[in-house]
Amino acid sequence: MTDTLIQSKTENFTISHLSPSVAEFAALREKIGWGKTDEKMAEISLANSLFHVTLREQDRLIAMGRVIGDGAMFFYIQDVIVAPGYQQRGLGHIVMQQIEDYLLSAAATGATIGLLAAKGKEGFYRRYGYRDRCGETLGLGMCKFV
Repeated sequence: MTDTLIQSKTENFTISHLSPSVAEFAALREKIGWGKTDEKMAEISLANSLFHVTLREQDRLIAMGRVIGDGAMFFYIQDVIVAPGYQQRGLGHIVMQQIEDYLLSAAATGATIGLLAAKGKEGFYRRYGYRDRCGETLGLGMCKFV
């Protein structure tokens, strides 16, 4: 994909489907409070992603998201991040629109798309049709951090 310039009255952002560098990925995660990221793990993780979307102001990474999974049955939305100072300006929506467009073409009927929302961000994802798992039918879902 070629880069696309998104313009508003006061801002110019470039959207790309290229992976961010390991250094800028780790820096963005740290800026939002997710702690330090091991560089080797980040390198492998980024390389194994199915889809990337980045938003840049000039050359600076200001927002991103990616999709991981097996590319057939299971897709998982990961690392939807907007840098502090750029939040509440619709950039997360732009990232999710790009992810949803990718998933529309990549995920066939019967596939599962999952995500873990950061605390307090559940409502953001509900706008795109993601539902809370109440536990009655599918269980609440679980995760393990190593």
